[in-house]
Amino acid sequence: MKKEAFVALVTCFNEDETINFDATRAQVRRQVQAGNNIMCAGTNGDFTALTFDEKVALTEAVAEEVDGRVKIIVNAGMPATFETVKLARAFDRIGVDGIAVITPFFIACTQDGLVRHFTAVADAVPTPIFLYDIPARTQNHIEPATAKALADHGNIAGIKDSGGTQETLEAYLAIGQEKLGFAVYSGPDNLVHWSLANGAAGCISGLGNVMPHVLARLVAAFNDGNEAEATHQQKIYSNFRKDLYGLGYPPALVKRALYLMDRSVGASRQPALLPDPEQDVRITQILNKYDLL
Repeated sequence: MKKEAFVALVTCFNEDETINFDATRAQVRRQVQAGNNIMCAGTNGDFTALTFDEKVALTEAVAEEVDGRVKIIVNAGMPATFETVKLARAFDRIGVDGIAVITPFFIACTQDGLVRHFTAVADAVPTPIFLYDIPARTQNHIEPATAKALADHGNIAGIKDSGGTQETLEAYLAIGQEKLGFAVYSGPDNLVHWSLANGAAGCISGLGNVMPHVLARLVAAFNDGNEAEATHQQKIYSNFRKDLYGLGYPPALVKRALYLMDRSVGASRQPALLPDPEQDVRITQILNKYDLL
């Protein structure tokens, strides 16, 4: 089975912080042209700053723009199971390919609580559900044993790992090898090639907003069996990641780098980090280094 690249798409905003749907659609077209699938309303999409209705409208716009040309996964995860289920049902009616569910944030959960949460969502809709682990942001981690138990649910199709450690990714990949139909998607941009080579179904990358063609070439080269080219593209991707993320919080830097490439994407909603002129100079230098401007 061919591996897949998804980009965790940014949400574009106008100066008054309303969603810029035209600019967001343009970013969708850019990713489709590169050959990448779309993850909507994820961490890089400022999902915590969006209202319920905005998430639905955003997903409708992305799905309409994609028009079946690539796959769409949309994040429905919220702190309360009640709202997560409501969002999942709204996304299911739109007709997406998968629904990601980030672990609840702010609320401290037991592993049993996570099982009940994800099971309730998976029971509520026919669209395949993907667990989404990003403990640095939510403070709730899906333990491998919990993921293994959830993999037995007929509508839980896999997991997105954004834990940032190879150890956790290896544990999830072992579950994928044991449980047929449980797909593992890697989140760390520096582990794309490694994860594909070790059984991942693909990756979901935030950095792909800035380097869509490098990501697409990396995955395409792997699918073609061209290890030398895949290694080369991963080196470019990893070096750019190291340079850019060395400046601070990754999602904010991705959005700012993309803004310096295309002002229509706008800034993030407050209280996100405000633009720093000195940092903009450094980001611009990095973009020039990789011929992105």
